[in-house]
Amino acid sequence: MFTAISTTTSTKAIEQQVLRIISKRKAIKAVRLRRTASLSRDLRFDTVDLVDIILELERNFHITVPDEVPFYTVGDFVRYVTAHAAAA
Repeated sequence: MFTAISTTTSTKAIEQQVLRIISKRKAIKAVRLRRTASLSRDLRFDTVDLVDIILELERNFHITVPDEVPFYTVGDFVRYVTAHAAAA
C-alpha cells in the first residue's frame, strides 16, 4: 500500500521536473504545458531545442536516451523519463 503511494508521488515528482526542464527551454510556465502539446507545432521547438532538452533530462535523471526514440509531444518526454528513471 505504501509502495503505491510512494511510486505515485515519485512519478508526479518526475513529471514536474520534466515539465520544468521543457518549460525552461522557451520560457513557458510549466503549469501551462499540456501533455498533448506538440513540441514542433504548438511549442515551436526545433531539433536543437529537443537535443538540449534530451541532454538536460539525461543529466538530471542519469538516463540515456537513444537517438531512435521519437518525441512528438510533452507527454512522450514524461512517459519516457518516468519509465526509465524508475529503472535507473
